[in-house]
Amino acid sequence: MSSTESTTDEVPPKAGLAKELVKRLRAGDGGLLPILIGLVALVVVFQLKDNVFLSAGNLTNLFIQATIFILLAMAEMWVLLLGEIDLSVGYSAGLGGAVAVVLLDPQFHWPWFLAMALALVVTTLIGALWGFITIRLGLPSFIVTLAGLLGLEGALIYFLDHQGTGGSVSVQNREFYNLVNANLSPLFTWIFVIASVAVFSFFIFRKDQLRRSSGLDAVSLGVTVLKIVILALASVVVTLIFNTNRGTFTTLRGMPYAILVDFAMLAAGSFVLTRTRPGRYIYAIGGNSEAARRAGINVNRFRLLAFTLTGFTAGVAGLLYASRLGGVSSGIDGGNLVLLAVASAVIGGTSLFGGRGRMVYAVIGGLVIATIYNGMALLNLPAAEQYGATALVLLVAVALDSIARRGSAVGR
Repeated sequence: MSSTESTTDEVPPKAGLAKELVKRLRAGDGGLLPILIGLVALVVVFQLKDNVFLSAGNLTNLFIQATIFILLAMAEMWVLLLGEIDLSVGYSAGLGGAVAVVLLDPQFHWPWFLAMALALVVTTLIGALWGFITIRLGLPSFIVTLAGLLGLEGALIYFLDHQGTGGSVSVQNREFYNLVNANLSPLFTWIFVIASVAVFSFFIFRKDQLRRSSGLDAVSLGVTVLKIVILALASVVVTLIFNTNRGTFTTLRGMPYAILVDFAMLAAGSFVLTRTRPGRYIYAIGGNSEAARRAGINVNRFRLLAFTLTGFTAGVAGLLYASRLGGVSSGIDGGNLVLLAVASAVIGGTSLFGGRGRMVYAVIGGLVIATIYNGMALLNLPAAEQYGATALVLLVAVALDSIARRGSAVGR
């Protein structure tokens, strides 16, 4: 069998769609299907336990809760694709949010866009610093960023304690507060969703069509159409949820601005990874660093780029986190946030060994984590059981990743 062949190439043209899906699952090429099935199962269980779970208000709150997990998982994705890790993203996000909130305080009174821009510059430079130390000194990123976690925790405490507010600063700017706590109108929600579905559907169809026309391993036209139909249906359902009145004393409809940020980061990250040379090089380095080096790729340059993008994305997460909480404090649990970020990425389908993963995996993984915490909070389950459930889901996801790698190897 040649190197370009795989078990999925052997599906007869007339084989049914279900048969093709089964073959891909057996070959470790199920994509998002297993985790989507798991997500649906979680939703069904929580709805049976408490019928408030699928209410428009709770689901909208769930999407907002998921934002921090999704964005931090996206931040972690850049280095995970290299087979690296950044344990400092939780406190990096916290420090970025703190910088923005403090600069917006009346004592400084910076314009909101400049305060946010400087916060992003700070977190981007932090990510670049960890990458530089890792590359220049040849140290494991685990150790470098673990030291970074401890250092940034100290820096955050020092920074906030010197504001004279008891280690906690509240948001004093309406535009910054509205990042998470304001909504699009129902009409603009529909316009945004329809345009987004059209764009994503075009790229899905074009990508699969190009692979088929080039003779590469690709799904059939039926699977491509199925993916687009599922995307469209899911988008319609989510839009109807957002546009349902979820207010008690006032009308509250529309998509939260935080979801727009998620979409923007998803689109930008996906574009970089799939449509640009740096993205392709990051995948190549994560798949086989030495082979990439021998192919003429400047490995260290793109490793540094990945750490830098991790810092930037963590900064975006920090801004939304501070906006949602209405401020920031020195008691932020950055260690727990980074663990949940890695869990979200891995649960979504990103490989811990590098070379495999997509930005959409962070979205699905973040939704799974948020669903677990949201559903268990509705059931008033203790924190111990919430952590236990998350641990179990993570173990299952890592097991699926290992099975997928073995199935892919056998398929070759």
